[in-house]
Amino acid sequence: MFSKILIANRGEIALRIVRACREMGIKSVCVYSEADRGGPWLEIADEAYCIGPPPSAKSYLDISRIMAAAEIADVDAIHPGYGFLSENAHFAEVCQSSGIAFIGPSPEAIRLLGNKASARALATKVGVPLLPGTKDLVENENDAIGIANEIGYPVIVKAAAGGGGRGMRVAHNEIALVNGFLQAKSEAAIAFKDDGVYVEKYLERPRHVEIQLIADQHGSIVYCGERDCSLQRRHQKLVEEAPSPIMTPELRRKMGETASMLAKAAGYTTAGTAEFLVDKKGNFYFMEVNTRIQVEHPVSELVTRTDLIRAQIMAAAGEKLPFTQADVEVRGHAIEVRINAEDVDNNFRPCPGKITDLFIPGGPGVRWDSHIKVGYTIPPNYDSMIGKLLVFADTRERAIARMRRALSEFKIEGVKTTIPLHMKIMHDANFNKGDVDTGYIENVLLAKG
Repeated sequence: MFSKILIANRGEIALRIVRACREMGIKSVCVYSEADRGGPWLEIADEAYCIGPPPSAKSYLDISRIMAAAEIADVDAIHPGYGFLSENAHFAEVCQSSGIAFIGPSPEAIRLLGNKASARALATKVGVPLLPGTKDLVENENDAIGIANEIGYPVIVKAAAGGGGRGMRVAHNEIALVNGFLQAKSEAAIAFKDDGVYVEKYLERPRHVEIQLIADQHGSIVYCGERDCSLQRRHQKLVEEAPSPIMTPELRRKMGETASMLAKAAGYTTAGTAEFLVDKKGNFYFMEVNTRIQVEHPVSELVTRTDLIRAQIMAAAGEKLPFTQADVEVRGHAIEVRINAEDVDNNFRPCPGKITDLFIPGGPGVRWDSHIKVGYTIPPNYDSMIGKLLVFADTRERAIARMRRALSEFKIEGVKTTIPLHMKIMHDANFNKGDVDTGYIENVLLAKG
């Protein structure tokens, strides 16, 4: 097992990993930018090193600075968390060449599955169901038009190296396709330094359901149930729950085995997530693989009674998973809402600033994963998520009621947050019936005003 781990991340996920390390008897090292100096997660880490100014490119995305800190701290592993360098194959290679374990999949697996085009090619090879679309990258808008005419509108343009909803555009006609194609390429080039895009059929009103995977270096691959992430805005997830309201034991088995088959074909290890779209008839289609731990991993932890960060660290250290597929049982219902410092009434404008008062809900079945406290100043340089509120109960109905209660207790002053929107969602009749899709927030809930 590792003796010391550097966490190449910040905020909530850095704190989550520090806590896992402490429970496992592993020393933790955090790195931070000047904007994060004094961050609460740094207080409980064993060591902390400043690696640069606020811009991510000069701190959390600067591989040379992170590796310098790793050498000074003499760590034997690096955990990238999510975002930043977590899906960067070059970073994984640098760690490897420096004799430092990368707590994630191999560089080869990241390249194979982290790129949507190559992941689709592998999925085709092993028989994973896909929506009609291109096998290779689309070079120009004329080719995109030809493909759309062949498979039929609507279509969606996706960045091959993308994630987090960036570099994606839906088109219902040729004019929208040309504009969307150019916008997607431009956005992808800026966000991922790779403007490659592909085109596929756009499924109307689907559910977004993902399978949590964990794999060790001894050939064991386990799927820990599914998460329903259908409630989104601009392809950014707002609410996640497990199990999915549309799930059946047979569908879960099929999706889990399909995701595991794809991961095995890629030689995948540690934690990852295979994402699918599911239509009204229960047909599912592969979207992508996130080659890292995800923001919403606690949802799966609650319903399967597993510690995914611990299992991820163990797998990266070469140990066998402490559980098998037969041990995994989905019980109860969990819901997570992402609390962002945003002004919902002003087009979700980010609201950095100082938290002047804070009351965190508690009670049975309530979990709060966050790094904030009274007096903490949310910097304007990074993602606006400031925490994740989770509830767990025996049934979905009770979980929703518990989330309503928890949200009603929550008080964050000094900045605007998305708490009012989540309260609106929890009282929405269609959400309560489980009758939503990936466009519901924008097309229905927000359209109501």
